[in-house]
Amino acid sequence: MGSAALDHAGVRAKKGSGGSQLWKKALLHSSLCFVMGFFTGFAPSSVSDWRSPAAGVESSHVLRTLHSAGAVNRSLLAQGGAVTGDALAATPRPLLVVVTTTESTPTASGERAAMLTRMAHALRLVPPPLLWVVVEAAPDVPATARLLRDTGLLYRHLTYKDNFTAAEAAAGKERHHQRNAALEHIERHRLAGVVHLAGLGDVFELRFFDQLRQISTFGAWAVARMSRGERKVLVQGPACSASKVIGWFSRDLSSSTTVSTGTGSGAGTGAARPSSTPEIDVHGFAFNSSVLWDPERWGRYPTSEPDKSQDSIRFVQQVVTEDYSKVKGIPSDCSEIMVWRVDAPSSPRQTPGNNNTR
Repeated sequence: MGSAALDHAGVRAKKGSGGSQLWKKALLHSSLCFVMGFFTGFAPSSVSDWRSPAAGVESSHVLRTLHSAGAVNRSLLAQGGAVTGDALAATPRPLLVVVTTTESTPTASGERAAMLTRMAHALRLVPPPLLWVVVEAAPDVPATARLLRDTGLLYRHLTYKDNFTAAEAAAGKERHHQRNAALEHIERHRLAGVVHLAGLGDVFELRFFDQLRQISTFGAWAVARMSRGERKVLVQGPACSASKVIGWFSRDLSSSTTVSTGTGSGAGTGAARPSSTPEIDVHGFAFNSSVLWDPERWGRYPTSEPDKSQDSIRFVQQVVTEDYSKVKGIPSDCSEIMVWRVDAPSSPRQTPGNNNTR
């Protein structure tokens, strides 16, 4: 009986040692899998063999390329010079701020959605960064807000509560108010970039936006204006001598007549001063937004005319005609029309005692 008890104890000892060995094997196997997975996570995700020496050579080449690109960017910032090719591609593009105004008249409201959609399709073709600023009256906001959300563009939707009569809107007072509201927003938020006041009826050559990004202070170009239902094309823009702006012109292509205004007397010196103040279309020039917060802005007007310094759009129009040497022609020799503007006809309105339409 004593031998049977000993045999039974030996069997239990063998079973215990066997279970212990299985547990150790499982623990060892799990540890090996964990270690292999841990080190595999540090391997590069490239399709090439991470143990190959060629992979190390390629990685070092990429690091050297990135380092040289950073050196190019630093040299551009230090020298401020213009470069071409790969170095130009490495420089960041300036921000384009495109301001679009609308009208609250019934005729304009009926066409607003279609024209905003057409403008959105055109701006989507422009390389970023681009900010689209749309200004309109408060009652028209909900429908336009839904439209802007679906454009895929970076935009800011500005509104106002001021009311304008049909006569004031036809006289351009509402659009003037909208432009000032947009420029005030740009100035308040210090949106650094090139500002272009685009009309809903404008048609652009796509290369035009690349030219805008080359503006350092002011830029101007010729605009061909056409009216619906009229066989008349009026071209207005800067007059250039070689690559220098020397004045402004207006040409009626239907009658082949040209009128020059504001021609500077120092065209050959590069610092032309206009002999008379020309009437400049706001759709025919762009400017660097830093002009809006120029410290010298508030000293340009006498204290008897404080309101003029608050009228941002008139301020910019005045500054652009002060010194033509600061104005860049687009293109450089002003020889090409890159913007076409289609003017909507005036809506017919009946007036008491008068059945004529205008």
